[in-house]
Amino acid sequence: MLQEVILEPIPLSDYKNIITEGSYSEIQKQAKNLSGIRVVHLNASPSGGGVAEILRSLTPLQKGLGLDVSWYISRRHTSFFKATKQIHNFLQGKKGDLDDHDRELYLQVNKEVAENLSTIKADVWVIHDPQFAAVVGFSEKVHPSIWRSHIDTSRPNIFVWRFLLPFIQSYDRYIFTMRKYIGPDLEYKKSRVFSPAIDPLNKKNEALDLEAADKVMKRFGVSAMKPLVSQISRFDPWKDPWGVIDAYRIAKKEFPELQLALIGAFAPDDPEAKTVVDDLKKYAKGDPRIFILSNLDGVHNVEVNAFQVASDVVVQKSTREGFGLTVSEGMWKGKPVIGGRAGGIVEQIEDGETGFLVTTAAQTAEKIIYLMKNPERANEIGKKGKERVRRNFLITRLLLDHLKLYDELV
Repeated sequence: MLQEVILEPIPLSDYKNIITEGSYSEIQKQAKNLSGIRVVHLNASPSGGGVAEILRSLTPLQKGLGLDVSWYISRRHTSFFKATKQIHNFLQGKKGDLDDHDRELYLQVNKEVAENLSTIKADVWVIHDPQFAAVVGFSEKVHPSIWRSHIDTSRPNIFVWRFLLPFIQSYDRYIFTMRKYIGPDLEYKKSRVFSPAIDPLNKKNEALDLEAADKVMKRFGVSAMKPLVSQISRFDPWKDPWGVIDAYRIAKKEFPELQLALIGAFAPDDPEAKTVVDDLKKYAKGDPRIFILSNLDGVHNVEVNAFQVASDVVVQKSTREGFGLTVSEGMWKGKPVIGGRAGGIVEQIEDGETGFLVTTAAQTAEKIIYLMKNPERANEIGKKGKERVRRNFLITRLLLDHLKLYDELV
């Protein structure tokens, strides 16, 4: 069963004062060549992760430029998403293999989705991530097609990679976040590298002052007037929230009033999240200054914005990471960001210039303490980080990347 996510067009003019005149003109010129083409995006969820967040801005912007764009999701039962979360983990290097039942379930659902897609017309198809990567194997209509991988496939589990490889090779183009993510046996001439991007005008990233942030956070018992470290990301083992708690405990010895916020979202395609949260609450051992919050507690885009604005330091201590949009979000708000030396985080943070890269909890704590003891240096890093995001990681740049690729295909 396909469900369309309906969003109103967003005019490019809204971004005119944020991006350069040259970028603005180039986007307009590229879009003029594509006016009226029909583009279909397909992914697993309308919310709860970076892919959905990007599509909530990218598809309306494409509509605002005159493209006929539709975004579909396919709601599926929990057993399917348990299987695809396993695939996600295997593609990021987890050892083991899919069992026969999960392979059969994955192929059966992809076949059903392909049959549903056969009633839809499009000039370009963009299929996001592994959940429905196999639809091209069950429908000749899904062409010209693009497979957009948002995860780190630099060292995939070879058994699962070989299972998916014939389907991925059938796409006309593949998009990866980094060149090193291009998996084994894929054609480089069909590969493209696009960094993800944030929308500076959505509710999560629009300007918010500290007083307004404090009002929002008081609802959760958190004070913007006391030192705060936050990590905002999915509740996922690869994000290492346990390591963030360890770092907080070390830093707290220097700053007894330090607060820690671990904020995530429960997405329908991520059944692992509840297990992670339950374990984190045990690991926190009742510490009243550790706040583990989610969309189920009423934390949505405005609230995330408030926590980031109020944070003295933003952390993203991932051990594996496709990109990590929350790094750019924190930098856009002028905050010093400490990120795990993993995946796309190293593309965003220039170590020692626009943030810090770390591996261990001890290193994370050391940088937290340094930044909180040196607020002028923290402010300088935050300013440089924001400018780096403006130049490289805004949604308008990603929009242009997509337009150029569509032009190749049509």
